[in-house]
Amino acid sequence: MVQAMIPGYPRLGARRELKKALEQFWSGRITETELLEQASTLRKQRWQLQHQSGLTHIPSNDFSLYDHVLDTIALVGAVPRRYQWNGGLVDLHTYFAMARGMEKDMDQANAVPAMEMTKWFDTNYHYIVPEFEPGQAFHLASRKPVEEFLEAKALGIQTCPVLLGPLSFLLLGKTTQSGMNQLAPLDALLPVYEEILQALAQAGAEWVQIDEPCLVLDLDEATRAAYRSAYTRLAAQRAAQAPSLRILLATYFGDLRENLPLALQLPIDALHLDLVRAPEQLEEALAQAPSSLSLSLGLVDGRNIWLTDFEHVLTVASQAVQALGTERVLLGASCSLLHVPIDAMQETHLDEEMRSWLAFARQKVEEISLLTRALNEGRETIESALLANRQALESRRSSTRIHKMEVARDVQAITEQMAQRSQPYHVRKERQQAGLKLPLLPTTTLGSYPQTADVRAARAAYKSHKMDQNSYEAFLKQGIEEVIRFQEEAGLDMLVHGEVERGDMVEYFGEYLTGMLLTQHGWVQSYGSRAVRPPIIYGDVARPGQITVEWSRFAQSLTARPVRGMLTGPVTIMQWSFVRDDQPRSETCKQIALAIREEVLDLEAAGIRAIQIDEPALREGFPLHHADWQEYLSWAIFCFRLAANGVRDETQIHTHLCYSKFDDIVPEIASMDADVVLIEASRSQFDLLEALRAYRYPNGIGLGIYDVHSPHVPTTQDFDEKLRLVLQILPSEQLWVNPDCGLKTRKWEEVKPALKHMVSATQQVRSSLSLQTGAL
Repeated sequence: MVQAMIPGYPRLGARRELKKALEQFWSGRITETELLEQASTLRKQRWQLQHQSGLTHIPSNDFSLYDHVLDTIALVGAVPRRYQWNGGLVDLHTYFAMARGMEKDMDQANAVPAMEMTKWFDTNYHYIVPEFEPGQAFHLASRKPVEEFLEAKALGIQTCPVLLGPLSFLLLGKTTQSGMNQLAPLDALLPVYEEILQALAQAGAEWVQIDEPCLVLDLDEATRAAYRSAYTRLAAQRAAQAPSLRILLATYFGDLRENLPLALQLPIDALHLDLVRAPEQLEEALAQAPSSLSLSLGLVDGRNIWLTDFEHVLTVASQAVQALGTERVLLGASCSLLHVPIDAMQETHLDEEMRSWLAFARQKVEEISLLTRALNEGRETIESALLANRQALESRRSSTRIHKMEVARDVQAITEQMAQRSQPYHVRKERQQAGLKLPLLPTTTLGSYPQTADVRAARAAYKSHKMDQNSYEAFLKQGIEEVIRFQEEAGLDMLVHGEVERGDMVEYFGEYLTGMLLTQHGWVQSYGSRAVRPPIIYGDVARPGQITVEWSRFAQSLTARPVRGMLTGPVTIMQWSFVRDDQPRSETCKQIALAIREEVLDLEAAGIRAIQIDEPALREGFPLHHADWQEYLSWAIFCFRLAANGVRDETQIHTHLCYSKFDDIVPEIASMDADVVLIEASRSQFDLLEALRAYRYPNGIGLGIYDVHSPHVPTTQDFDEKLRLVLQILPSEQLWVNPDCGLKTRKWEEVKPALKHMVSATQQVRSSLSLQTGAL
């Protein structure tokens, strides 16, 4: 019989219950016991929903209080020494300290920053980066996988515990010593995996899912050899101590390519393939799979929200059944449903036709169960569902909402010249400085300021028609003025208006662009308690009118200092939305770029002398295989430049990049030709510096020296040390001083002292540089 499976399910809860519980716990409003009780309730709801829907492989240990990679750090006891962990079981204080740093009210002498956070492959989910030192020791320091398996078992539900595989865990981490082999700790790590597999078998687990997403990356032969030896060792241990335990090895997000023969020959019981991202790998897998291996077919898109084409899935799955038999086939989502919202039926503001096009996590579970039933019992058993599916797909294909002739015409008229500035950077820099008159080491922030409870309440009141437009606009203007006055008081050199009118940097633009729709409850976890609500790009994108101009104009009228206009770039708007799947992504990106270009030109016409076009998702969008990079870069960077480069030389263009690996794409960042790039660096311990030195990055650059995703408030000395470190690599004439990212998620009582310390340190360094110059 074909089995129905999903690799994982969303954690937040249908009403973001996890987010609210975490933030209540961090603020001291609920106890640890209450937090854990609420987490248990969420897990119970997830398991019962999946069980009642008919899934046969129901995951456990896919739930996390913060991040599944952090859970693995805790599981194997890979806690960095700076957290002064006692070496027993990892407690919740240590767990959250690794994620968020030490709380600001602790003794500053003992304050410790959070571990690095970066993007999970090419998604907008962030994971905590493991750290490994020479002689790294591991031991079983958490029983979470066993405890949650038993928790589900007590409900009468047999689950498949999910573990991040040992190779991917090491490959996704970083070493603390230069030149250290990333897989050097493998021999020390494997005994912990042997121990947890044995414990799960003793608890009654029949299947364990081990995720090895790094198998879809470019791997060298030494890494492939490590995969073979590691899984051979785990298989031998299972044969001796847990012979009934079966392993489902899960890969996702792409094509295994040259790693497919390796994966097929590993001593495992089933292999999960992402057949949405890489349908072409199925043919080879069917031809080469040994008779002992089952295949799990990821045919329902785990990363997008469109209705599944039932006929297509049944056709492909039937080929696998014909080749392997029903006992060796599983049918499921392409990857964990962590990346999609929970329930499309909550979107009651959408008309029935539009909602019929959508499938969120709950609908995808239902789709998988229906499709599995059709494979096992015949298509006639789901005939009414097949008919409804065909009708919904046809409705979307033929809808007049999708295509706009004027948008197609504008895209057709794009030229290469539209993506070029008229003069090179060194000429632009002189002309911009003549107007902006900025000091050495100009200080700035990234755009957003704290979104207080008052701001959120006012926005909710306005959207629910409890506050009229005039009152809301007056409230926003007051908020903007307060942000401007604070920045002047703090001594910042280039100001921003604070984005008090925006809830989310992508969702805000989705509200004003045609071809995009917003959800009411379509929340997706980005990291920890941070949730985003990605817009849905369903049709051609255009800008009916100005979006940000009046707010920027108002902010600039309040001060003589330059106020930077704030926009989100085309790649990021696309990457952080659920994108239509009926045309190439590059075509959608060009449409968005033209819309943002219009806004840029209107900001310039309104007298805004500096404009920031954020592209934090540029690196995230890179294909996972290097061979595919150039095709992506050719249109992604072109789209940024198309949006940015219609302005005069005197207008300064900024961009912002954050929380991704940048050291291998410095030339590509330079090719964006932004006058200033503001980039995350502090949380990643300034790993980017050497790459910048080697490449000699040409334009203005601000390396973030304040980790805004930790509640820790850096001192003036902290900032001084970081700034002087950066100045060892970059010339002062090139450098800007700024936080890592926007300040929306922080509290004013954290932000105010931190920025004042940042400015004070910058002024001290300026003075010392002036003295050095005078001495010369």
